[in-house]
Amino acid sequence: MGNARDTQLDALRAIAVTMVLYAHFFAAGGSSFWGHIGVRLFFVLSGFLITRLLLEARSAAEFETGPALRSFYIRRALRIFPPYFAVLGFVWLTDMEQSRGSLAWHALYLSNFWYAAQNEWTPWLLCHFWSLSIEEQFYIAWPLIVLLAPRRRLEAICIAIIGLSLAYRFYWPIAGTPGLSRDLLPPASMDALASGALLAAYRSRSAGLPQWLRAGWPWLAAAFFVLQWFAPAPANPLQEWGLWLLLQILPLVPLVVIVASCSTGVGGYIGKGLELPPLLGLGRISYGVYLYHPIVLSLVVKSQPWIPLNVSEQGPGRFLVAGTVTLMLASVSWLLFEKPLNSLKRHFPYVARRGRAGFPTGIDTTNSGWLAAGAYPSRPLDGASRLPRKLQRSGRG
Repeated sequence: MGNARDTQLDALRAIAVTMVLYAHFFAAGGSSFWGHIGVRLFFVLSGFLITRLLLEARSAAEFETGPALRSFYIRRALRIFPPYFAVLGFVWLTDMEQSRGSLAWHALYLSNFWYAAQNEWTPWLLCHFWSLSIEEQFYIAWPLIVLLAPRRRLEAICIAIIGLSLAYRFYWPIAGTPGLSRDLLPPASMDALASGALLAAYRSRSAGLPQWLRAGWPWLAAAFFVLQWFAPAPANPLQEWGLWLLLQILPLVPLVVIVASCSTGVGGYIGKGLELPPLLGLGRISYGVYLYHPIVLSLVVKSQPWIPLNVSEQGPGRFLVAGTVTLMLASVSWLLFEKPLNSLKRHFPYVARRGRAGFPTGIDTTNSGWLAAGAYPSRPLDGASRLPRKLQRSGRG
């Protein structure tokens, strides 16, 4: 079992993926902003964990840039690619929703660009892959920055990326009516990923958080909930843009504080709740839950004639049946497919091994993030403390 810090981060994965399942299986209208918040939480978590791991590797006396980069990319491939391409292979064989025509885009992790270019969610079945593409695009570039840039500049780089992402959002009132590219192109999510990275960079030299962050996050969270639940419908495109901008930005600081708190271990009853075995188990298989749940939903809806509960519409029946099948499939996938492949990562440590006991044996990155959770807009389916820290990680995925 890992330390409390990483244990509670597994719980955050579980909470975030539950938000996604609620949005896509239960919420009225086939979607919910909770799903989007779950995605933003995953982005913050991924940015934090990847950056923390890379900085810990960089701090080791045995660190070498080339081997560390090579190990990073190999380990990411072992964790992400097999189930991802298994899903694409299944979709290709069955041609669900006539998806074959766009599979090359998804195979190259360009799903977000595909949907932005089409300006519509076709094929719907793979819409959730947009966030996997965002994370993969982040993983390609970010390790180069963390391992090669001057360490003293890293926090400034993170702040600059956040600023550019916010500037991108201010572009839309000039651009006119927003299309899918407003939400799907990389700048729209880099603020969340870079915020998590900024937290890791700050934490590498300071155990606490800035006073303004600790004092301000409850007010930002309260403002978000007020706007989400009580704001009237926008009367014109300018108001729609303003509301969208606030709903994107306001949760960012609270999400960073949540990740920061769980990364050091929350105490009391909340901490005990975050360490409940079922929650940790769900966090462990959350990648598979995310990957498989839309395909499960499609197949469950097609099987409605043989299911006594109503799974054709959003609600408790769909949530119970599709959710249960998704958890079963993700559990089998983890035990028989993902976990054995994940164990191969021990052959690719970030830091070169030493033969004698008492020396570092490499940094395990099995807890480097949820890695691929995301949300997609649903439509009804008719038939269809400062370093050094412990360098070893637990064996969780």
